Amino acid sequence: MLLTGATGQLGLSLRASCPRHIHLIPSSRSGGDGLQTLDLADAAVCRAIVRELQPDWVLNAGAYTAVDQAEREPALAQAVNADAPAAFAEALKITGGRLLQISTDFVFDGGQGYPYQPDQAVNPISVYGKSKAAGEAAVQDVLPDGQICILRTSWVYGPVGRNFLRTMLRLHRERSLDGTSLAVVSDQLGCPTATPGLASACWAALDRQLSGIHHWCDAGVASWYDFAVAIGELGQAAGVLERAARVEPIPTSSYPTPARRPSYSLLDCASTRAWLALPAVHWRQALRQVMAQLIGI
Repeated sequence: MLLTGATGQLGLSLRASCPRHIHLIPSSRSGGDGLQTLDLADAAVCRAIVRELQPDWVLNAGAYTAVDQAEREPALAQAVNADAPAAFAEALKITGGRLLQISTDFVFDGGQGYPYQPDQAVNPISVYGKSKAAGEAAVQDVLPDGQICILRTSWVYGPVGRNFLRTMLRLHRERSLDGTSLAVVSDQLGCPTATPGLASACWAALDRQLSGIHHWCDAGVASWYDFAVAIGELGQAAGVLERAARVEPIPTSSYPTPARRPSYSLLDCASTRAWLALPAVHWRQALRQVMAQLIGI
């Protein structure tokens, strides 16, 4: 298996939990330290590495995920999130391997107010979302359904890397010391998804040779405000934080960003859980488990 994004937060969880029977070839843009060098912005290199290695699977966990920066770098977001998956698909069409493409809730516009089904039409409202939707469409145009699994997820975080959890932990520490509060958006709803559980879903999808479009996130629903409050509460309970800061809910209009976010992006994962025979884990329980991993980091 060729794994992209091996040094990212999901890539690290995938490497830590890789089943023993899988020969994993991890790759990253900079390479080094046992990693294959692979720049996802170079479609020709993406095609070449698949034709050279001829993996049974490409697990494309690498992506351009800087949502706001993508508004200023649309060509780079398109190259990494759409052109690279297309290149993998073109090469796999020749070699016969399969592709597991990690995608996002940001392919939806958030306007319907109830969980999105995997077969619903996409309507992204940001450059990032459009680039990920283009990646989905590209691989479906090239490969038959039996060679593709598109797994959409949401609000990914883990014990390492740059993510909302680690940012909030830092801000809780700083604000609890100076006595100021945190202002966090409360009118965007989705579900935080911890990388250990997402990695387990990826391995189960490969083991069962899942195909088509599927959704995976942790159970429950939250706003970013809910998530920030829980990080403070559970971080203090776990001993990761000495004190939690006060968190104030604010509307999206009070925190303008370059990229628009869906106001509601909850994914319906019922069919995927049934296919994979994996239990639903509430996002607070998953967060508690990740907090335990943070002790000593």
